[in-house]
Amino acid sequence: MHIDDLIALFTLTAMEIVLGIDNIVFIAILVAKLPLAQQGRARSLGISLALILRLALLFSITWVMGLTEPLFSIFTKGFSGRDIILLIGGLFLIGKATFEIHDKLESEGHEHQLKTSSKNKFGMVILQILLIDIVFSLDSVITAVGMAQQIWIMVVAMVIAVGVMLVSAGKISEFVEKHPTIKILA
Repeated sequence: MHIDDLIALFTLTAMEIVLGIDNIVFIAILVAKLPLAQQGRARSLGISLALILRLALLFSITWVMGLTEPLFSIFTKGFSGRDIILLIGGLFLIGKATFEIHDKLESEGHEHQLKTSSKNKFGMVILQILLIDIVFSLDSVITAVGMAQQIWIMVVAMVIAVGVMLVSAGKISEFVEKHPTIKILA
């Protein structure tokens, strides 16, 4: 292993951890809707699914790189598959954030509860986490491809970053719950 490989691994791991913090904050917001007994399991499942999505996207790197070709143009701006995925993901995150802010600031002192069974609520939270994971995974893979030349460096950096996410998710979730302004900032 060359020093350049170690530098690339360290740098990419640090970037993946930073990108992962956003993912954890959104997961914490979603998981907080579940009963306390299910929150840890949902966090772990959501973060594990993030790793699987990131690795799947990484190994389909030719597809990801092909998403940069414009599919259509509006005026002079070309839109690629990557642009569309990020736009849809961004709109989902804005919509989710708007709902959460409204719920936090304008719900008359009681927590908004979904009128579904505990199992259905868990499934809905995991589905929303998957949608968020798709957006963050694409961003993560694009970062990895841009920063490292060797796939093993990308894989190791992602695995380390997700390990850090798994270890720190509970504490970050507690922090987010204690500080509602973090939800608004997220």
